Amino acid sequence: MLRGGATCIGKTVMDEMAYSINGENIHYGTPRNPCVPDRVPGGSSSGSAVAVGAKLVDFALGTDTGGSVRVPASYCGILGFRPSHDAISTAGVTPMAQSFDTVGWFARNPVILNRVGRVLLNLPDVDPIRPTQIIIAEDCFQLSTIPSDRVSQPLIKSVEKLFGGHLLKHAILGDYVKDKVPSLKPFLSGGKADQEHNIPSLAALSSAMRLLQRYEFKINHGEWVSTVKPDLGPGISERVWEALKTTDDNVDICHSVKTELRAALIALLGDFGVLAIPTVPGPPPKLQTDPAPLETFRAKAFSLLSIGGVSGFCQVSIPLGLYDNLPVAISLLAKHGSDGFLLNLVKTLYDTLEKEVGIAERTSY
Repeated sequence: MLRGGATCIGKTVMDEMAYSINGENIHYGTPRNPCVPDRVPGGSSSGSAVAVGAKLVDFALGTDTGGSVRVPASYCGILGFRPSHDAISTAGVTPMAQSFDTVGWFARNPVILNRVGRVLLNLPDVDPIRPTQIIIAEDCFQLSTIPSDRVSQPLIKSVEKLFGGHLLKHAILGDYVKDKVPSLKPFLSGGKADQEHNIPSLAALSSAMRLLQRYEFKINHGEWVSTVKPDLGPGISERVWEALKTTDDNVDICHSVKTELRAALIALLGDFGVLAIPTVPGPPPKLQTDPAPLETFRAKAFSLLSIGGVSGFCQVSIPLGLYDNLPVAISLLAKHGSDGFLLNLVKTLYDTLEKEVGIAERTSY
């Protein structure tokens, strides 16, 4: 970025060991969400998102393993991009879980989001390619506590205006994943708490992702944590110590799940298809909420976040204004390696999407 002409302003706070999507840090203070100050900013790349949302910087870098760019982007009302897995070098980045680690970035407008991406991904400027289809994952939108007329509808209307309604398709993603990813079977056990009020196959996908994440975290950091016994914050401490108990049981199956999901989503989308889902299942939680009541929200969030995480597809979180004075976001995913296409699509869609959001905001009051 520096060679590309950027100026480094500073470093930002993050959640300890990148092991939270909340953004709260008991040691260094929690960066203040510029959109809703009484709510969490989202993590783990909390400081980066807040710096962009508060207009302190034009853009900021962050890491995204399980959702650490996408979640704070949605909570702070800004754009956040998770690139295709392995598309950007992670040399010099302390690993969390290499099967999912990515270097992503935040911006307030799509032009800067695109410029940063072209430098990081070493991509030339090219004319936008028209998407072949935009698939609305209906079951995923049903997970959200925000009405669909404030999440999927502004996108649908924007696509109709810009490209024509014939591009829009509707899918039940959970059924498709269950059918096309047979290795998920061991994770599809009935009655699990994280599968209640959820999409079973996506909850299973999340379980597979988090198992492999815990295992790789243990390989990377287990010795240091066991020796130093660091004073970790609530929620993070429990997750870290749980990771240290992880064995390699089912780890090979997790890798099969990754391979099968990527193939299944390539078959679904094709080269220039796009999948639309909510970034997260609702607005940012209030600061200092007890972790226990948040478990259902976390489980739903990871069901959504694991789609991009496990497939390795590129994903962008796009702000959709406010609903009940709280930030709303939608995510678009595209095939692994089609980051430039997705960045251009955001630029093409953004102004129309903003207008449709404005109409939706006025009519929802």
